[in-house]
Amino acid sequence: MLVALARAARFVKSLLQSAVSRYQKLSLVGKALIWFILFFYLCLTTFIIVVTPARIAQFTYDAAQDIRHLPYGYTILIVVMIAVSFPPFIGHTTLLNLFGFTYGLQGFFPAAFGSLAGSAIVFVTLRIMFSKRLRSWTSTNEKWQALEAVIRSRGMPLIILIRISSFPPWAWSNSLFASIAPVSLFQFLVATLFILPKVIVYVFVGSRIARLSDGEQRNHMDTQTKIVNSLLVVGGVLISVLASSLVYHLMQKEIKRLHDSPSRGDELAAEALEAAEEAPLLGSDSLSRV
Repeated sequence: MLVALARAARFVKSLLQSAVSRYQKLSLVGKALIWFILFFYLCLTTFIIVVTPARIAQFTYDAAQDIRHLPYGYTILIVVMIAVSFPPFIGHTTLLNLFGFTYGLQGFFPAAFGSLAGSAIVFVTLRIMFSKRLRSWTSTNEKWQALEAVIRSRGMPLIILIRISSFPPWAWSNSLFASIAPVSLFQFLVATLFILPKVIVYVFVGSRIARLSDGEQRNHMDTQTKIVNSLLVVGGVLISVLASSLVYHLMQKEIKRLHDSPSRGDELAAEALEAAEEAPLLGSDSLSRV
């Protein structure tokens, strides 16, 4: 037990150190964005406390039911899903919850379609719009050339591992793969299929939250049913967190293995993965250099 706690503590410490290191490498705009996000969530938390979670939950449930009863309500969520698949937008995970919140477990199918369609549209759009910039940048960047060479040699297993990793986030991951020339659209979509278990979990969590959000349904539940639904929500979140942590650990292990490799190319590829935010289609000046 103590050994497990010690390992968990070391893992959390490594995550914090990695986060601090990445924060320090950010530009002034990037740091300002991080603080803005923190301020936003602080305001959101204050709003929830003042208005009360029960009233907010009921309002959200009623709005979700209005969308559900629209003839093509799910298309609204799919369009929003496609929009947030483009950087710098965020909200993919929240939308997965919303699909479950609105349509129950049936929300998995439009959520999966929206995720696949959004990622494919981003991939193709960025490849077409920035193809010249991509070729120009990669021809002069030794690290990126090494990363592309490693991906060519390792193939789908490495592509899948990078895709299901929690870093970079959804929209930035779409852009990252559009930046890696050896990755074809077919390979990208196949790798994206491996995020569907995550989609199922978040849709399921959303469906459970919906049952607890509606006052009428909640009033007809006995204490045991409320506890079971609450535990299912917590369990779903824990499964997602543990799965993300495991994939992140595997990703860091792969980067360490590349660093330890005697090949100069592998070491450069590892450095490119660690500095993924420097990818040609992720930089803040991408649009200005078209």
